[in-house]
Amino acid sequence: MNQIKKCLTIVFLLTVFLSCDNRTIKNEGQVLPKPNVLFIAIDDLRPELGCYGAEYIKSPNIDKLARTGFLFTHHYVNIPTCGASRNCLLTGKLPVSKAYLSNGITAQTLALQPEGKEPETFIHQLKRNGYYTVGIGKISHYPDGYVYGYLEPKSNKLELPYSWNEMLLDDKKWGSGHNAFFGYANGTNRNTLKKMVKPYECADVPDTAYVDGLTANLAIKKLGELKKKGKPFFLGVGFFKPHLPFTSPKKYWDLYNEDEIPLAPFAAIPENSSKASLHGSGEFNQYKLGEEKASLDANVSDEYARKIRHAYFACVSFTDAQIGKVLDELERLGLAENTIVVLWGDHGWHLGDQMVWGKHTIFERALQSPLIIRLPKDKTGKVITQIVSTTDIYPTLMELCGTPVQHKLDGESLTGLMKNPEDKTWRNTAYSYFRNGISVRVPGFRMMKYYRKESPEIELYNHKTDPNETKNVAAENNEMVKKLLPVLELGNTGLYDKTK
Repeated sequence: MNQIKKCLTIVFLLTVFLSCDNRTIKNEGQVLPKPNVLFIAIDDLRPELGCYGAEYIKSPNIDKLARTGFLFTHHYVNIPTCGASRNCLLTGKLPVSKAYLSNGITAQTLALQPEGKEPETFIHQLKRNGYYTVGIGKISHYPDGYVYGYLEPKSNKLELPYSWNEMLLDDKKWGSGHNAFFGYANGTNRNTLKKMVKPYECADVPDTAYVDGLTANLAIKKLGELKKKGKPFFLGVGFFKPHLPFTSPKKYWDLYNEDEIPLAPFAAIPENSSKASLHGSGEFNQYKLGEEKASLDANVSDEYARKIRHAYFACVSFTDAQIGKVLDELERLGLAENTIVVLWGDHGWHLGDQMVWGKHTIFERALQSPLIIRLPKDKTGKVITQIVSTTDIYPTLMELCGTPVQHKLDGESLTGLMKNPEDKTWRNTAYSYFRNGISVRVPGFRMMKYYRKESPEIELYNHKTDPNETKNVAAENNEMVKKLLPVLELGNTGLYDKTK
């Protein structure tokens, strides 16, 4: 009997030891509790916010987060489309073939695979290291995290089968995650109405008439449950807006005077560029009841451009309000003192810039997106102007959470920059891919190389003198092109034939 008691005692102590090990990290000799992570992903959000200098945008909650965190002013995504950009975020890797530029890449490469030694995502890595992981809304590509077609019944196949303890979405009003994603306040949606809808909606309804309002409520409820679990958690909250359709409650439209909304600063094809570098705004034009169609041959009217920009800005303010509710609850529950908060936009969006309404280019407007990281013990607020990439987020979170990475990642941890924003050793490059091209952003310049029949092959934009990318100056800057071409080629991970 004594031997049994001794064995049970050893098992108990070992369990306690392992439990503590999963909940603590060592930091300069101290044993500290592992931080929670609240990760907020926002679809199609440009860095056109108050904290980024756009004082005409009403984004008080994101601005407040920026004042107490690290605001990255030059963060760039790797691919300007939702699913592929999120794949780079989740895996910490750059695309290695053209298949990785598609929205379905995560479902194709991860959803059907057996669990391997290498974690499928950084969330999986956290889960393996003692974190309880919850996703609400769009974190990977599918709006509710399950793989199925727009008009199909919801499946039971998770897009990320090993990353989540729970994957949630309150989509009952619309009948599925896909329908909610393209939903209107009355419960209809773009899919079943066969796109016979407008690209915007202003409805005099409460926030919870739209799915993002329900997502905020679900996140608030889940925070209370996670606090009671007593173990470190990762909570991913994916808001849909401002993705098309630009639908939000009237009170957010009322924040803006449409006549005063600024137009795109440059609404033309850049000089010495090509239509092949842009596109005809197909995603925007598929909303068949839109009053005007966009194209590269003629701009929409100023009146309609202001209406659509108004709709987009209203969605930004709507999402900002939902984020404020979640952050307030984090504070109220006393969780903010040990929770890392990350706010990330999956790519930018042309709002008439370069005549485009949409993403899917390798110009600045489609590639630059917000990134804010707030640490539990450092709420002084710092602005980091050096160039960073979405692939840098994975190693950053792993370091902050005390979780070692045993496999190769393409990004670098941002913790050094967060300690010293003027770090001269930082690489200051960001690679992006789309439209048969590679783009590299470096201080003062963006350079693109296209692998296509149409000319020009090389485009160079001087951001010191031309931040709106109005003129390709490659032909008159041969020395800069020669200097940057080897840097750009370092980003050719196998997508394109280097000998072309």
